[in-house]
Amino acid sequence: MAKTQLNVRVDEGTARAARERALARGMSVNRYIEELVKQDAGEIGHTFVEAAADFMKHYESVFAEEFGAEREGRR
Repeated sequence: MAKTQLNVRVDEGTARAARERALARGMSVNRYIEELVKQDAGEIGHTFVEAAADFMKHYESVFAEEFGAEREGRR
């Protein structure tokens, strides 16, 4: 994916908080801000839900075999 440079101005306290939180997470400030925007836009959550649904669809029979119909909510 191509990257676009975006310049923003924030007060020193916000800048310091961004640097500290990025450092604590082991990522750059750029990556930290990018992740925050993606979370706010719902992209990460949507991707997770799609992956979880795909996983359950793929392994539904394994769960049914292991736990039986009672565990699936069917009786």
